[in-house]
Amino acid sequence: MFATTAATVFAAPAHPPETYAAFLRTQLPRQTGNVVPYELDGERVWLKKAGTPHSIWRYRLLGLAARTLRLAALQPVPNPGGQQAIATEVRRLRTLHALGLRVPQVLAAEPEGFLMQNLATRGTLIDEMDAARDPQAILTIWQQGLQALAQVHAAGACLSQAFARNMVRCSDGVVGFLDFEEDPAAVLPLPLCQARDALHYAHSCAIYLVESGALGAGHALWADWLAHSSPAMQAALQTDLPRLHWLRLLPPSRSLGRDLQRVRAAYDLLTYGAAKSTSAGS
Repeated sequence: MFATTAATVFAAPAHPPETYAAFLRTQLPRQTGNVVPYELDGERVWLKKAGTPHSIWRYRLLGLAARTLRLAALQPVPNPGGQQAIATEVRRLRTLHALGLRVPQVLAAEPEGFLMQNLATRGTLIDEMDAARDPQAILTIWQQGLQALAQVHAAGACLSQAFARNMVRCSDGVVGFLDFEEDPAAVLPLPLCQARDALHYAHSCAIYLVESGALGAGHALWADWLAHSSPAMQAALQTDLPRLHWLRLLPPSRSLGRDLQRVRAAYDLLTYGAAKSTSAGS
């Protein structure tokens, strides 16, 4: 069900490299926002500028929480921000593009920012789930995101933050990926990075499966996807999921707020059937 080979076709840049480099040098010091789109002689491009460097204390606190809960796949991946984040994203985009994965092509780069091709034409997978009107539409989007993840993992790669908000629909219907300021593989083994991808994606989509009444069918697609994943990644998930068992104590209620609802929905999705089996056996 989950193909791992994609016939990826990249749109060729419309202009020579020197045109993009000159535009970046001119526009970069003028830009005030972090990420801004432009029309360059009929071609849509995006300029991403370095932001303020991030504090490391947040990552230390998150790391302490992950170690306390023994959640290897959810250890924080530092994002220093500033020029380091720009350098990381440029490097990762070029590497993933060379693997044939659908990411924005870097057109020009400077230490303070870079210019990239436009990738999305129809919004993110979260936009699509928000607009979906029936369970089957939600399931189709969920499955397409899983298929896209399978292609990344089959290439021996991982994403940075594999939330559905960072997955976009290209003009030919292929799912592409955005936002690569973090490099999980620099601090975690690849199986943990890929397990992290899976948990991020499940966390961002599960609430739509729950609210549309498609949780059981969504878990079946997840189980099939997982069965075709690498044994090492499966082992990483099998180690971490039991350590999230305390999440069952969260009531599936709107009173929790949307963020905690998402966490509880993800737990219900990933453990669907297991709780029933446990109850039946007691």
